[in-house]
Amino acid sequence: MSIARVNRMTPYMFMAPAAVIMAIALIYPLGYMIWGSFRAWDPSQTIGEAEFVGLKNYVTLWNDPNFRESLGVTLKFAFFVVTFELIIGVGLALLLDRNIRGMSLLRTMFILPMMIAPVVVGLMWRYMYHPTVGTFNRTLESLGLPSVDWLGSHALMSVIIADIWQWTPFIFILSLAALQSLPRSALEAARIDGATAWQQIWYIKLPLMMPVLIVTGLLRLIDAFKVLEVILVMTEGGPGLSTEILALRISRTATEFRELGVAAAMSNYLLMLLLILTLGMFAFQRIQEARAARIRAAAEEDV
Repeated sequence: MSIARVNRMTPYMFMAPAAVIMAIALIYPLGYMIWGSFRAWDPSQTIGEAEFVGLKNYVTLWNDPNFRESLGVTLKFAFFVVTFELIIGVGLALLLDRNIRGMSLLRTMFILPMMIAPVVVGLMWRYMYHPTVGTFNRTLESLGLPSVDWLGSHALMSVIIADIWQWTPFIFILSLAALQSLPRSALEAARIDGATAWQQIWYIKLPLMMPVLIVTGLLRLIDAFKVLEVILVMTEGGPGLSTEILALRISRTATEFRELGVAAAMSNYLLMLLLILTLGMFAFQRIQEARAARIRAAAEEDV
């Protein structure tokens, strides 16, 4: 075997162990789940003993109003948490992108919510939302305002607030890192051209940050679709189905209703939805990367 051929094969040889592990840890369970979704499968059977029902599980779910309501709750929850986390996180990063004494301590304080276990976060916010002894209602009463049924009529909003509190620091840290890595030539060219601070943010900083923000938003979007512990501890999906996202419904279908085939079909619906959103965001990222490259090129010409 020639040296040139060995050199060409070397990268693939290094990749082979990782590829085998990925196939065992990812592709096999995924294929198992897809195969199980075509069967009337319950925990008392092996997957081979379950009756093959084709697309029945998928059709049943699509015609199930409870499934559609959980899907709507999931989309609403993901949209609001990702949108507000991006707005607040990027806003804080723009505000704190300067030399401030104690910035290291401030960053550490910001990431503390991310370090708390989801179950603990759920318990904290559940007690703060308590109708009689909770922090929020006691504060409202001290101001002479009526108490609020946080985990009743405003349950979804309350869960969204808890998620924003925990994960906005994630957006903040990555946005601040993206800001500090921007090419100074582009910012200097904007200042020379007389751009105001807002114009620099809108036409220079945000477009150049956009590729990072898209990936960050995608990561948070995927996580938002998988939230389980916080909602389970705070509301258990109630009242009614007002906070039952798909991850919680999948868990209940598999454990409480013992319908593994239906739960697998539901998981595949969620996977397809995430795949569509991911491909759309990657396409948008390509557009934004091309725009950022044009801004950098124009800035280098001006300098």
